[in-house]
Formats: sequence, C-alpha cells, structure tokens
Amino acid sequence: MSEAKLDMIEVQGQAAVRVQSPDGAQATVLLHGAQVISWIPARGEEQLYLSPQTVIAPGQAVRGGVPVVFPQFNQRGPDTSLPRHGLLRTRAWTVESSRQEKDHAQVTLVFDDNAETRALWPHSFTVELTVSVSNTRLDLELYVQNPSDSAWDFTAALHTYLAVSDVTQVRLLGLEGCPFEDTVLDERHIEDHPEKRFYGEFDRIYSGVKDLLLRDGPRRLNITQAGWPDAVIWNPGPHKCAALADMPDADWQCMLCVEAAAVFEPITLGPEEEWSGRQSLVLLTD
Repeated sequence: MSEAKLDMIEVQGQAAVRVQSPDGAQATVLLHGAQVISWIPARGEEQLYLSPQTVIAPGQAVRGGVPVVFPQFNQRGPDTSLPRHGLLRTRAWTVESSRQEKDHAQVTLVFDDNAETRALWPHSFTVELTVSVSNTRLDLELYVQNPSDSAWDFTAALHTYLAVSDVTQVRLLGLEGCPFEDTVLDERHIEDHPEKRFYGEFDRIYSGVKDLLLRDGPRRLNITQAGWPDAVIWNPGPHKCAALADMPDADWQCMLCVEAAAVFEPITLGPEEEWSGRQSLVLLTD
C-alpha cells in the first residue's frame, strides 16, 4: 500500500483533487462540498453529468456530479429551517487521507462541525466521504459520527447525477416490487414495472432498493447500495429544467439522478455512535 496519486487542481478557480488508480480510472472531487464532479473508468468515458452552466463558488450549490446531502434532505429531516439539502454541499472540506494499492486508489475528505454550522444546527458531528476508483468501478462511502454527549437525527443522500445519452430511451431495472412515494403526484404505490422508463418530470423516493441496472443503448451501469434504506430517482423534465438558471433547457434529456438516500425515516445517532452508507457504480463490459 502506498499514498495514492493525487493531483491538486482547480476547477473554476476552486480547489479540487483528482485521484487515479494504476489502471487509469480517475475521479475528480471538489473540496467545495466534497462533490465528485467526474468519474472516468479505465479506458472509458465520463459517466457523471455536470451542468455546463453551473457556477462553482463558495456558498453555491453545484448542479451535477454527486452532491453530499446532510443532515437534511429537501424538507425532510431534523429541521425544516435548515438550507435545502443540508449544510455541507456549499462548504469547504479537507483532504484527510489517500492511498493506492495495485488495483485501486482512494481519497477521503472530512468535514467537522464549526461555528457556522452550529449556528444553523446546534450539534457536533464528523462526516467523511471516501471516493474509490478501480478499473470500471466507483465506490462512494459516506461516514457519519456523533462525537457529542447527546443524540441527534439526520437524513442524507448521495445525490448522484448520471450522464445518459437520452433519458427517454434509457431503462432502469431493479425497482419492481419496491414501495415508493411519487412526490410529483403526491401518491404512494408499489412499483410494478420491471423496466422503468422516463418521459418527463420524475421524482420518486423508493424503499427497499438494493441492486439497479441502467441500460443506455449498449452501455450498462450496475448501481448498488448498502446501508442506505431508500433511493431517489429524479429528472426535472422539460418544464422544470427550463426554470433552472444553472442548467441548459434541453439538458434534462442528458441526465438521470439515481440517489442512495435515507429519507423516509431519519437516522438517529446516540453519543459516540456512527453510521455509514455506500453507493457503488460499475460499468459493465462484455
């Protein structure tokens, strides 16, 4: 084991780290929000969507990649007065460690509570994101610890934006039989489609999701999660996309969010307790 090859770079003037495995797989992670904005498998192409109109700047959310949502998912969580999707995606993290082995490389970024976060949410916490790349695989692990002497609740997500060729042509397999809440229609059902298709605005929270397969023409992407009880599938559709200042009007066709999440039931951490959840993306090759 050795220290991973890390290239400190800038993206739109903001610090970022690029981690690369010996086989050439690489990921780029902003220190701003610990947000992964690029994943390129070995001998492959970009797998994540990043809006060409997004602005990467302190205090601003970045549209695309993998935003880290904590401790509040939208208006679901411990405190609806918190910023939408929480405290961490618009603040600077620090690189804690990195390592490289013969078949993969990884980097861990960390954020500890500070005076700014405690003014909004009066709790002590440590959150780490570990990003690992290897061949055709990307692993993202979110770790949360409560170092205080009192319990608190949180909701969270890895808000993964996947690049797709045309969202109306892709198929997502693995949701059949999973209960879901449709937040567009304000309805709850059980998914009865073996292959999910997307034609417009789509915003559903599923429970019991473990293993998904995205089919996009010849491309096949396996998406698994562990520790996360829920999954959010989202696309703004043409009308909502046109209202987003940080996304081209037609780019709803170029992306699909498949998010590992804890939304329906907040997670409770007692003093000195910890939790972790992992999302793994594997580009399948013949």
